Amino acid sequence: MKILKDQFNRRIDYLRISVTDRCNSRCQYCMPPSGVTFKPHSEILSFEEIYRIAKVFVDLGVKKIRLTGGEPLIRKDIIALVSQLSKIEGLEELTMTTNGLLLKKYAKDLKAAGLTRVNISIDSLDYEKYDLMTLGSSLSAVFEGIEAAKAVDLLPIKLNVVLIKGFNDKEIEDFVELTKNERIDVRFIELMTLGHNKDWAKKRFISNDKVLEKLPGLVAVEKKDQSSPADYYQIEGYKGRVGLINPITCRFCSDCNRVRLTSTGQLKLCLHSDEEYNLREYTHHEEKLKNYIIKIIQEKPKAHKLAENIYTKSDMHSIGG
Repeated sequence: MKILKDQFNRRIDYLRISVTDRCNSRCQYCMPPSGVTFKPHSEILSFEEIYRIAKVFVDLGVKKIRLTGGEPLIRKDIIALVSQLSKIEGLEELTMTTNGLLLKKYAKDLKAAGLTRVNISIDSLDYEKYDLMTLGSSLSAVFEGIEAAKAVDLLPIKLNVVLIKGFNDKEIEDFVELTKNERIDVRFIELMTLGHNKDWAKKRFISNDKVLEKLPGLVAVEKKDQSSPADYYQIEGYKGRVGLINPITCRFCSDCNRVRLTSTGQLKLCLHSDEEYNLREYTHHEEKLKNYIIKIIQEKPKAHKLAENIYTKSDMHSIGG
């Protein structure tokens, strides 16, 4: 069994692949208010290129692949890509992060194609607030998508909630209540300072300690995957869990096991770094691609530099989260 490790002896076994920089929503913390210029189709990786890169990573020891965007479900023929990737020998888990708006339409086909489960981004349970944050997306469609995912056993579902001061911090208890009767994990994520919206985010940052303050009944549970960025808690008798992801107040870089492939074929070794490595030029030379990946993995930084006020210039939609 091959193992891909960086210079700090961290095993790299998780690849996030952005299949598009486009999205059918406009979350304020993800895209700048002035709008964005999306990459032309010619610059976006083809399915064949994505497959070749993914296969090499799996050959090198990657066990988990997550498809992201933008919004991955707006990529034409996305089901075909899921089907191709799910058949790669050695891949143990194929997941997707989605805003859920199209999940009702695609959940059944995603499951049949080999997708393991989904993470769904949802930052408010209030219709008016959700409309405000996303600039007009339908919360009803997200709820329908969640039900569709549950119906076809894309489980456990993880709901990702970016905690935003003055916006959804009064909904913490409502989100946690979703874990009472359902096999659902609600994960609160500290608002990260990225790209054009770093100043917007700084003003609205709130520590995940707020969750523990509001719900003293939360009890820490064993962390099954040490490389997971979430620390998990549970209320006694509840079926689901509450995850806290604290990239700002508590760095988890020492256990980082992931790298990110952008929709244009650039490999990012750290979410918060602007350093990128072009894999696309090697997609027709498997051995060269493999050797290049092994080489550049050694450049993965020990930790991000948010504490030193050093931020990436990239916006979340173009990175893939």
